[in-house]
Amino acid sequence: MTKLKNVVVLDKKALLEIANGEKKFDNRLNNTGRPVNKKSARQARLAKQAFYADVNAKFKKGNQFKVTNGTYAYEASDNGGCILDVFTGAYVCNVSYIGRTKVQGFTYVLGKKVNVELNLKTLKFVK
Repeated sequence: MTKLKNVVVLDKKALLEIANGEKKFDNRLNNTGRPVNKKSARQARLAKQAFYADVNAKFKKGNQFKVTNGTYAYEASDNGGCILDVFTGAYVCNVSYIGRTKVQGFTYVLGKKVNVELNLKTLKFVK
């Protein structure tokens, strides 16, 4: 006869939760067991990456943003997309490239191509 180790005894409530398909989430899994130094270079880099990802997602989703006096929004299409004025619905420019922190586009003014470049880090998104 062998002795069992690590035996878990479940109460009736736990058995009902398992039977109903409910899962308990134990937040202790996310704890590494030591405090995080928020001022470390790694945490600063992770915060910066999270900010860039958040701003990029907001732009691609079509959230409104302000540039000088106007409010604009990005609208995606099959071949890139374009930036439109929110209030008038007027076309502003085509978008040819969306990077991590930069958006490049172009428009034509009096038959001449004008390049447009937006820095996502400096855009103010409207809530």
